[in-house]
Amino acid sequence: MMQSGLLFAFLARPLQLVAGVDEVGRGPLAGDVVAAAVILDPERPVTGLADSKQLSEVQRERLYPLIIANARAWAVARASVEEIDRLNILHASLLAMTRAVTALAIQPDFVYVDGNRCPQWRYASEAVVKGDSHFAEIAAASIIAKVTRDRELVELDSVYPGYGLARHKGYPTRDHIQALQQLGVTPIHRRSFAPVAQVIDAGESPQ
Repeated sequence: MMQSGLLFAFLARPLQLVAGVDEVGRGPLAGDVVAAAVILDPERPVTGLADSKQLSEVQRERLYPLIIANARAWAVARASVEEIDRLNILHASLLAMTRAVTALAIQPDFVYVDGNRCPQWRYASEAVVKGDSHFAEIAAASIIAKVTRDRELVELDSVYPGYGLARHKGYPTRDHIQALQQLGVTPIHRRSFAPVAQVIDAGESPQ
């Protein structure tokens, strides 16, 4: 059911260059928010695409190089922790998505945006709630963004040991919050998020 829906959505638009864009990392307490944009090639379809949250890590890692190898264009962009704290997470996410689409080597005629809001940009576009379940382009973008961000958090785990970043990828798990309380706030933590702000207010020393 999932695959036929994605295939229909893809083949219904043969004359347009259509990009899908999605972001990953709105909910975590640490790390950038990462967005990806993808234009798929109808002559080189990638089978198995689905919402990255519905796929296992093994499935995402298998699909990641296939998308990169077969897409007409793809790009990854981000908004930093500092931008998240300054703009708020919604506007930082929209900024990351804008940067991802702008960075595409081939510019699209139309962009499908995962979610309920499009960035303020020059592109013809449509926001689609749960778009990664309806459009192959968004599903591909969600996989690229998810794999990229997860890999970065694994690397950051060695830079900031003790927080469990490789395990929870920065999300507000009980272990993560306990580590924050015991070890303090690092430069990669989002100070505008309540659990981090509470640690700062309680007098924990930032690293």
